Amino acid sequence: MTEHGLPIVGVPCCVEAQDEGAIFHKVGEKYLMAVARASHCMPLTIPALGDWYDPYELVAKLDGLMLTGSPSNVEPHHYEGEASRPGTHHDPVRDATTLPLITAALEIGLPLFAVCRGHQELNVALGGTLHQYVQELEGKQDHRSDKTRPHDERYLECHSVTLTPGGVLQTLSGGETSVMVNSLHEQAIDRIADRLEIEAISDDGVIEAVSVKGTESFALSVQWHPEHPLALEWPLSRAMFAAFGEACKQRQASRGGTVRRGGRGRNHAA
Repeated sequence: MTEHGLPIVGVPCCVEAQDEGAIFHKVGEKYLMAVARASHCMPLTIPALGDWYDPYELVAKLDGLMLTGSPSNVEPHHYEGEASRPGTHHDPVRDATTLPLITAALEIGLPLFAVCRGHQELNVALGGTLHQYVQELEGKQDHRSDKTRPHDERYLECHSVTLTPGGVLQTLSGGETSVMVNSLHEQAIDRIADRLEIEAISDDGVIEAVSVKGTESFALSVQWHPEHPLALEWPLSRAMFAAFGEACKQRQASRGGTVRRGGRGRNHAA
């Protein structure tokens, strides 16, 4: 911990309506615990309130941004895609929250780490498109999780991805050419945004990881789930969260911070 306290990482929520009509803003514990324990940062949940707040004002108060997975999918009108089939789970308020936050975060150089839905959000926010049903594409495998397996077992390794030589992920992996990952998604990147660089690809051609070109800070997304406790045992998972945490620490130091101890505030200039 620095003299400023732990770096603050914003984690946008999903919105869920219960049967009785109550609305909840939710983040899975595994994401919060990974940010806390593997990145050594303080996760701060961000309610999905859309344009209620200014995204630039919000990201200016953060040291990092973590975009999580979700049962919902990005609404296709954000990337001029065909209308979703009936029954597709969407979360328009999350879209209205995360997409502007991504733009604002990248503009100011805020460290960003995204997984699964967050990986897809990053591509859409920067002008890319998505495949809505990967398993129906010719030559593609079924990347959805096996619902017949116990919940935790769905996060075990199930297929390999090839790492881009000299890329961010290969560097974090210690020079590995491929690694095993889990797979729990139906949608995936179709046309990659111009600002993104492929970091990993599956044997059937699915873009599994990307980084943002031209950014001086950490800006990485993966289609798989490295945050689950079982996946955090993999060296690359730990390396990604550690690198994200270090970038957040550097961001905190560059902008200064305020921390309260014993009821007294301490203001540290940048």
